[in-house]
Amino acid sequence: MAANYYKYDPSLAAAITFIIGFTISSLMHIYQIVKTKTWFFIPFLIGSLFEIIGFVGRAIGAKQTPDWTFGPYVMQTLLLLLGPTCYAASIYMVLGRLIRLLNAEEYSLIRSSWLTKFFLVGDVLSIALQGIGGGKLVNAETEDERSTGEDIIIGGLVVQILFFSLFMAVTCLFHFRVNRKPTLRMSTMDNSWRRLLSVLYITSILILIRSIFRMIEYVMGHDSELQSKEVYIYVLDAAPMLIASALFNVFHPSRYLVSGKQLADATDSEMQLTDYDSTYRGE
Repeated sequence: MAANYYKYDPSLAAAITFIIGFTISSLMHIYQIVKTKTWFFIPFLIGSLFEIIGFVGRAIGAKQTPDWTFGPYVMQTLLLLLGPTCYAASIYMVLGRLIRLLNAEEYSLIRSSWLTKFFLVGDVLSIALQGIGGGKLVNAETEDERSTGEDIIIGGLVVQILFFSLFMAVTCLFHFRVNRKPTLRMSTMDNSWRRLLSVLYITSILILIRSIFRMIEYVMGHDSELQSKEVYIYVLDAAPMLIASALFNVFHPSRYLVSGKQLADATDSEMQLTDYDSTYRGE
């Protein structure tokens, strides 16, 4: 079975490159999360840590070529599969917080109090299916067992793609409505929140590209072109996920949600004082 783990000789240099990239990004995320207390971004950090461990598995596999062992193969198969799903969890929470920050709950297709919960249900279902399918795949002893594992993984990826597509539709509709009729709070804030929304769009597209690639990869099967050449997993999976992680280092949600909330709270307080003063003076 060991000879069938990979259809190519894994690249040690490529694995180490992405280990370094994700490690740097993860260390920055740890610092940013702790400093700004943005605990809702912990799932994203976990996703980055999964990527690191997954590529460590690929690096070990590269060193073992062609005598691959089971442990490293399991590491890279399961963790590289599940990492982006953890990214999605934090991305869902960012939108919910942005909607509340702008005091624009009425513009969301799904009530903001339910938005994060709704999409997290899809995320958990996707993780469960991909985890179960991945477990069956790496333990498969026959082609039928391998096929069953791949089918379950495909189901998990389809769930992820459907929920993420709906999330992007909700985000686009919210963006359209809030642009057409800004809220009162938006009139007192700068436009930096738009930058965060742009990052949400970009990272969402990157995750969708990766998920669609993975789905097609498993649909085509173990002997397909996509699983026979290593370049695809780096160009269509590893690179998009590293870019997504790095984007949130540069444009960390705390820069917009924390500072934005402080500005909004201060503005609301000033407006309340003004209203009180006007009432007191009989104006």
